[in-house]
Amino acid sequence: MKGKLLAFAIMVVFLLSLSTAAVAQQGKGWRGSGGWGQGTPYNQLYDPSKVESIAGQVVKIEQSAPMSRMSQGVILTVKSEKETIAVHLGPSWYIERLDTKIAVGDKLGIKGVRTTFAGKPAILASEVTKGDDVLTLRDANGVPVWAGWNRRR
Repeated sequence: MKGKLLAFAIMVVFLLSLSTAAVAQQGKGWRGSGGWGQGTPYNQLYDPSKVESIAGQVVKIEQSAPMSRMSQGVILTVKSEKETIAVHLGPSWYIERLDTKIAVGDKLGIKGVRTTFAGKPAILASEVTKGDDVLTLRDANGVPVWAGWNRRR
């Protein structure tokens, strides 16, 4: 009797741990992307129907996590004729591996979606143009290029 009760208790604990892990993974919506993957709260801020373009000069480059529980991302401060605004490029682990490097003083063309973080305006970039180089960061549907297999909806 005690053996059956112990086996039952072990099975219940095992099943609970499996279901907890599955729910936790499902809630993240990403695997190893540091919160930058498709379907995460951060990427849900990107509305492809609201893309706009700006041009400006990079005045600051920093690495910061835009939302809690996210890994570091590259965020530019760009000064245009109308404003100075934060431009979110993407996760550091992706941006740092690109051939085109961006530096303070560079003049850029930026396409992206305007949003706010901590009450301040920001743009989630989908495309950055530096001279003849074009960095495509999201497709026409807003899916980040670092999302891997580019799952279809």
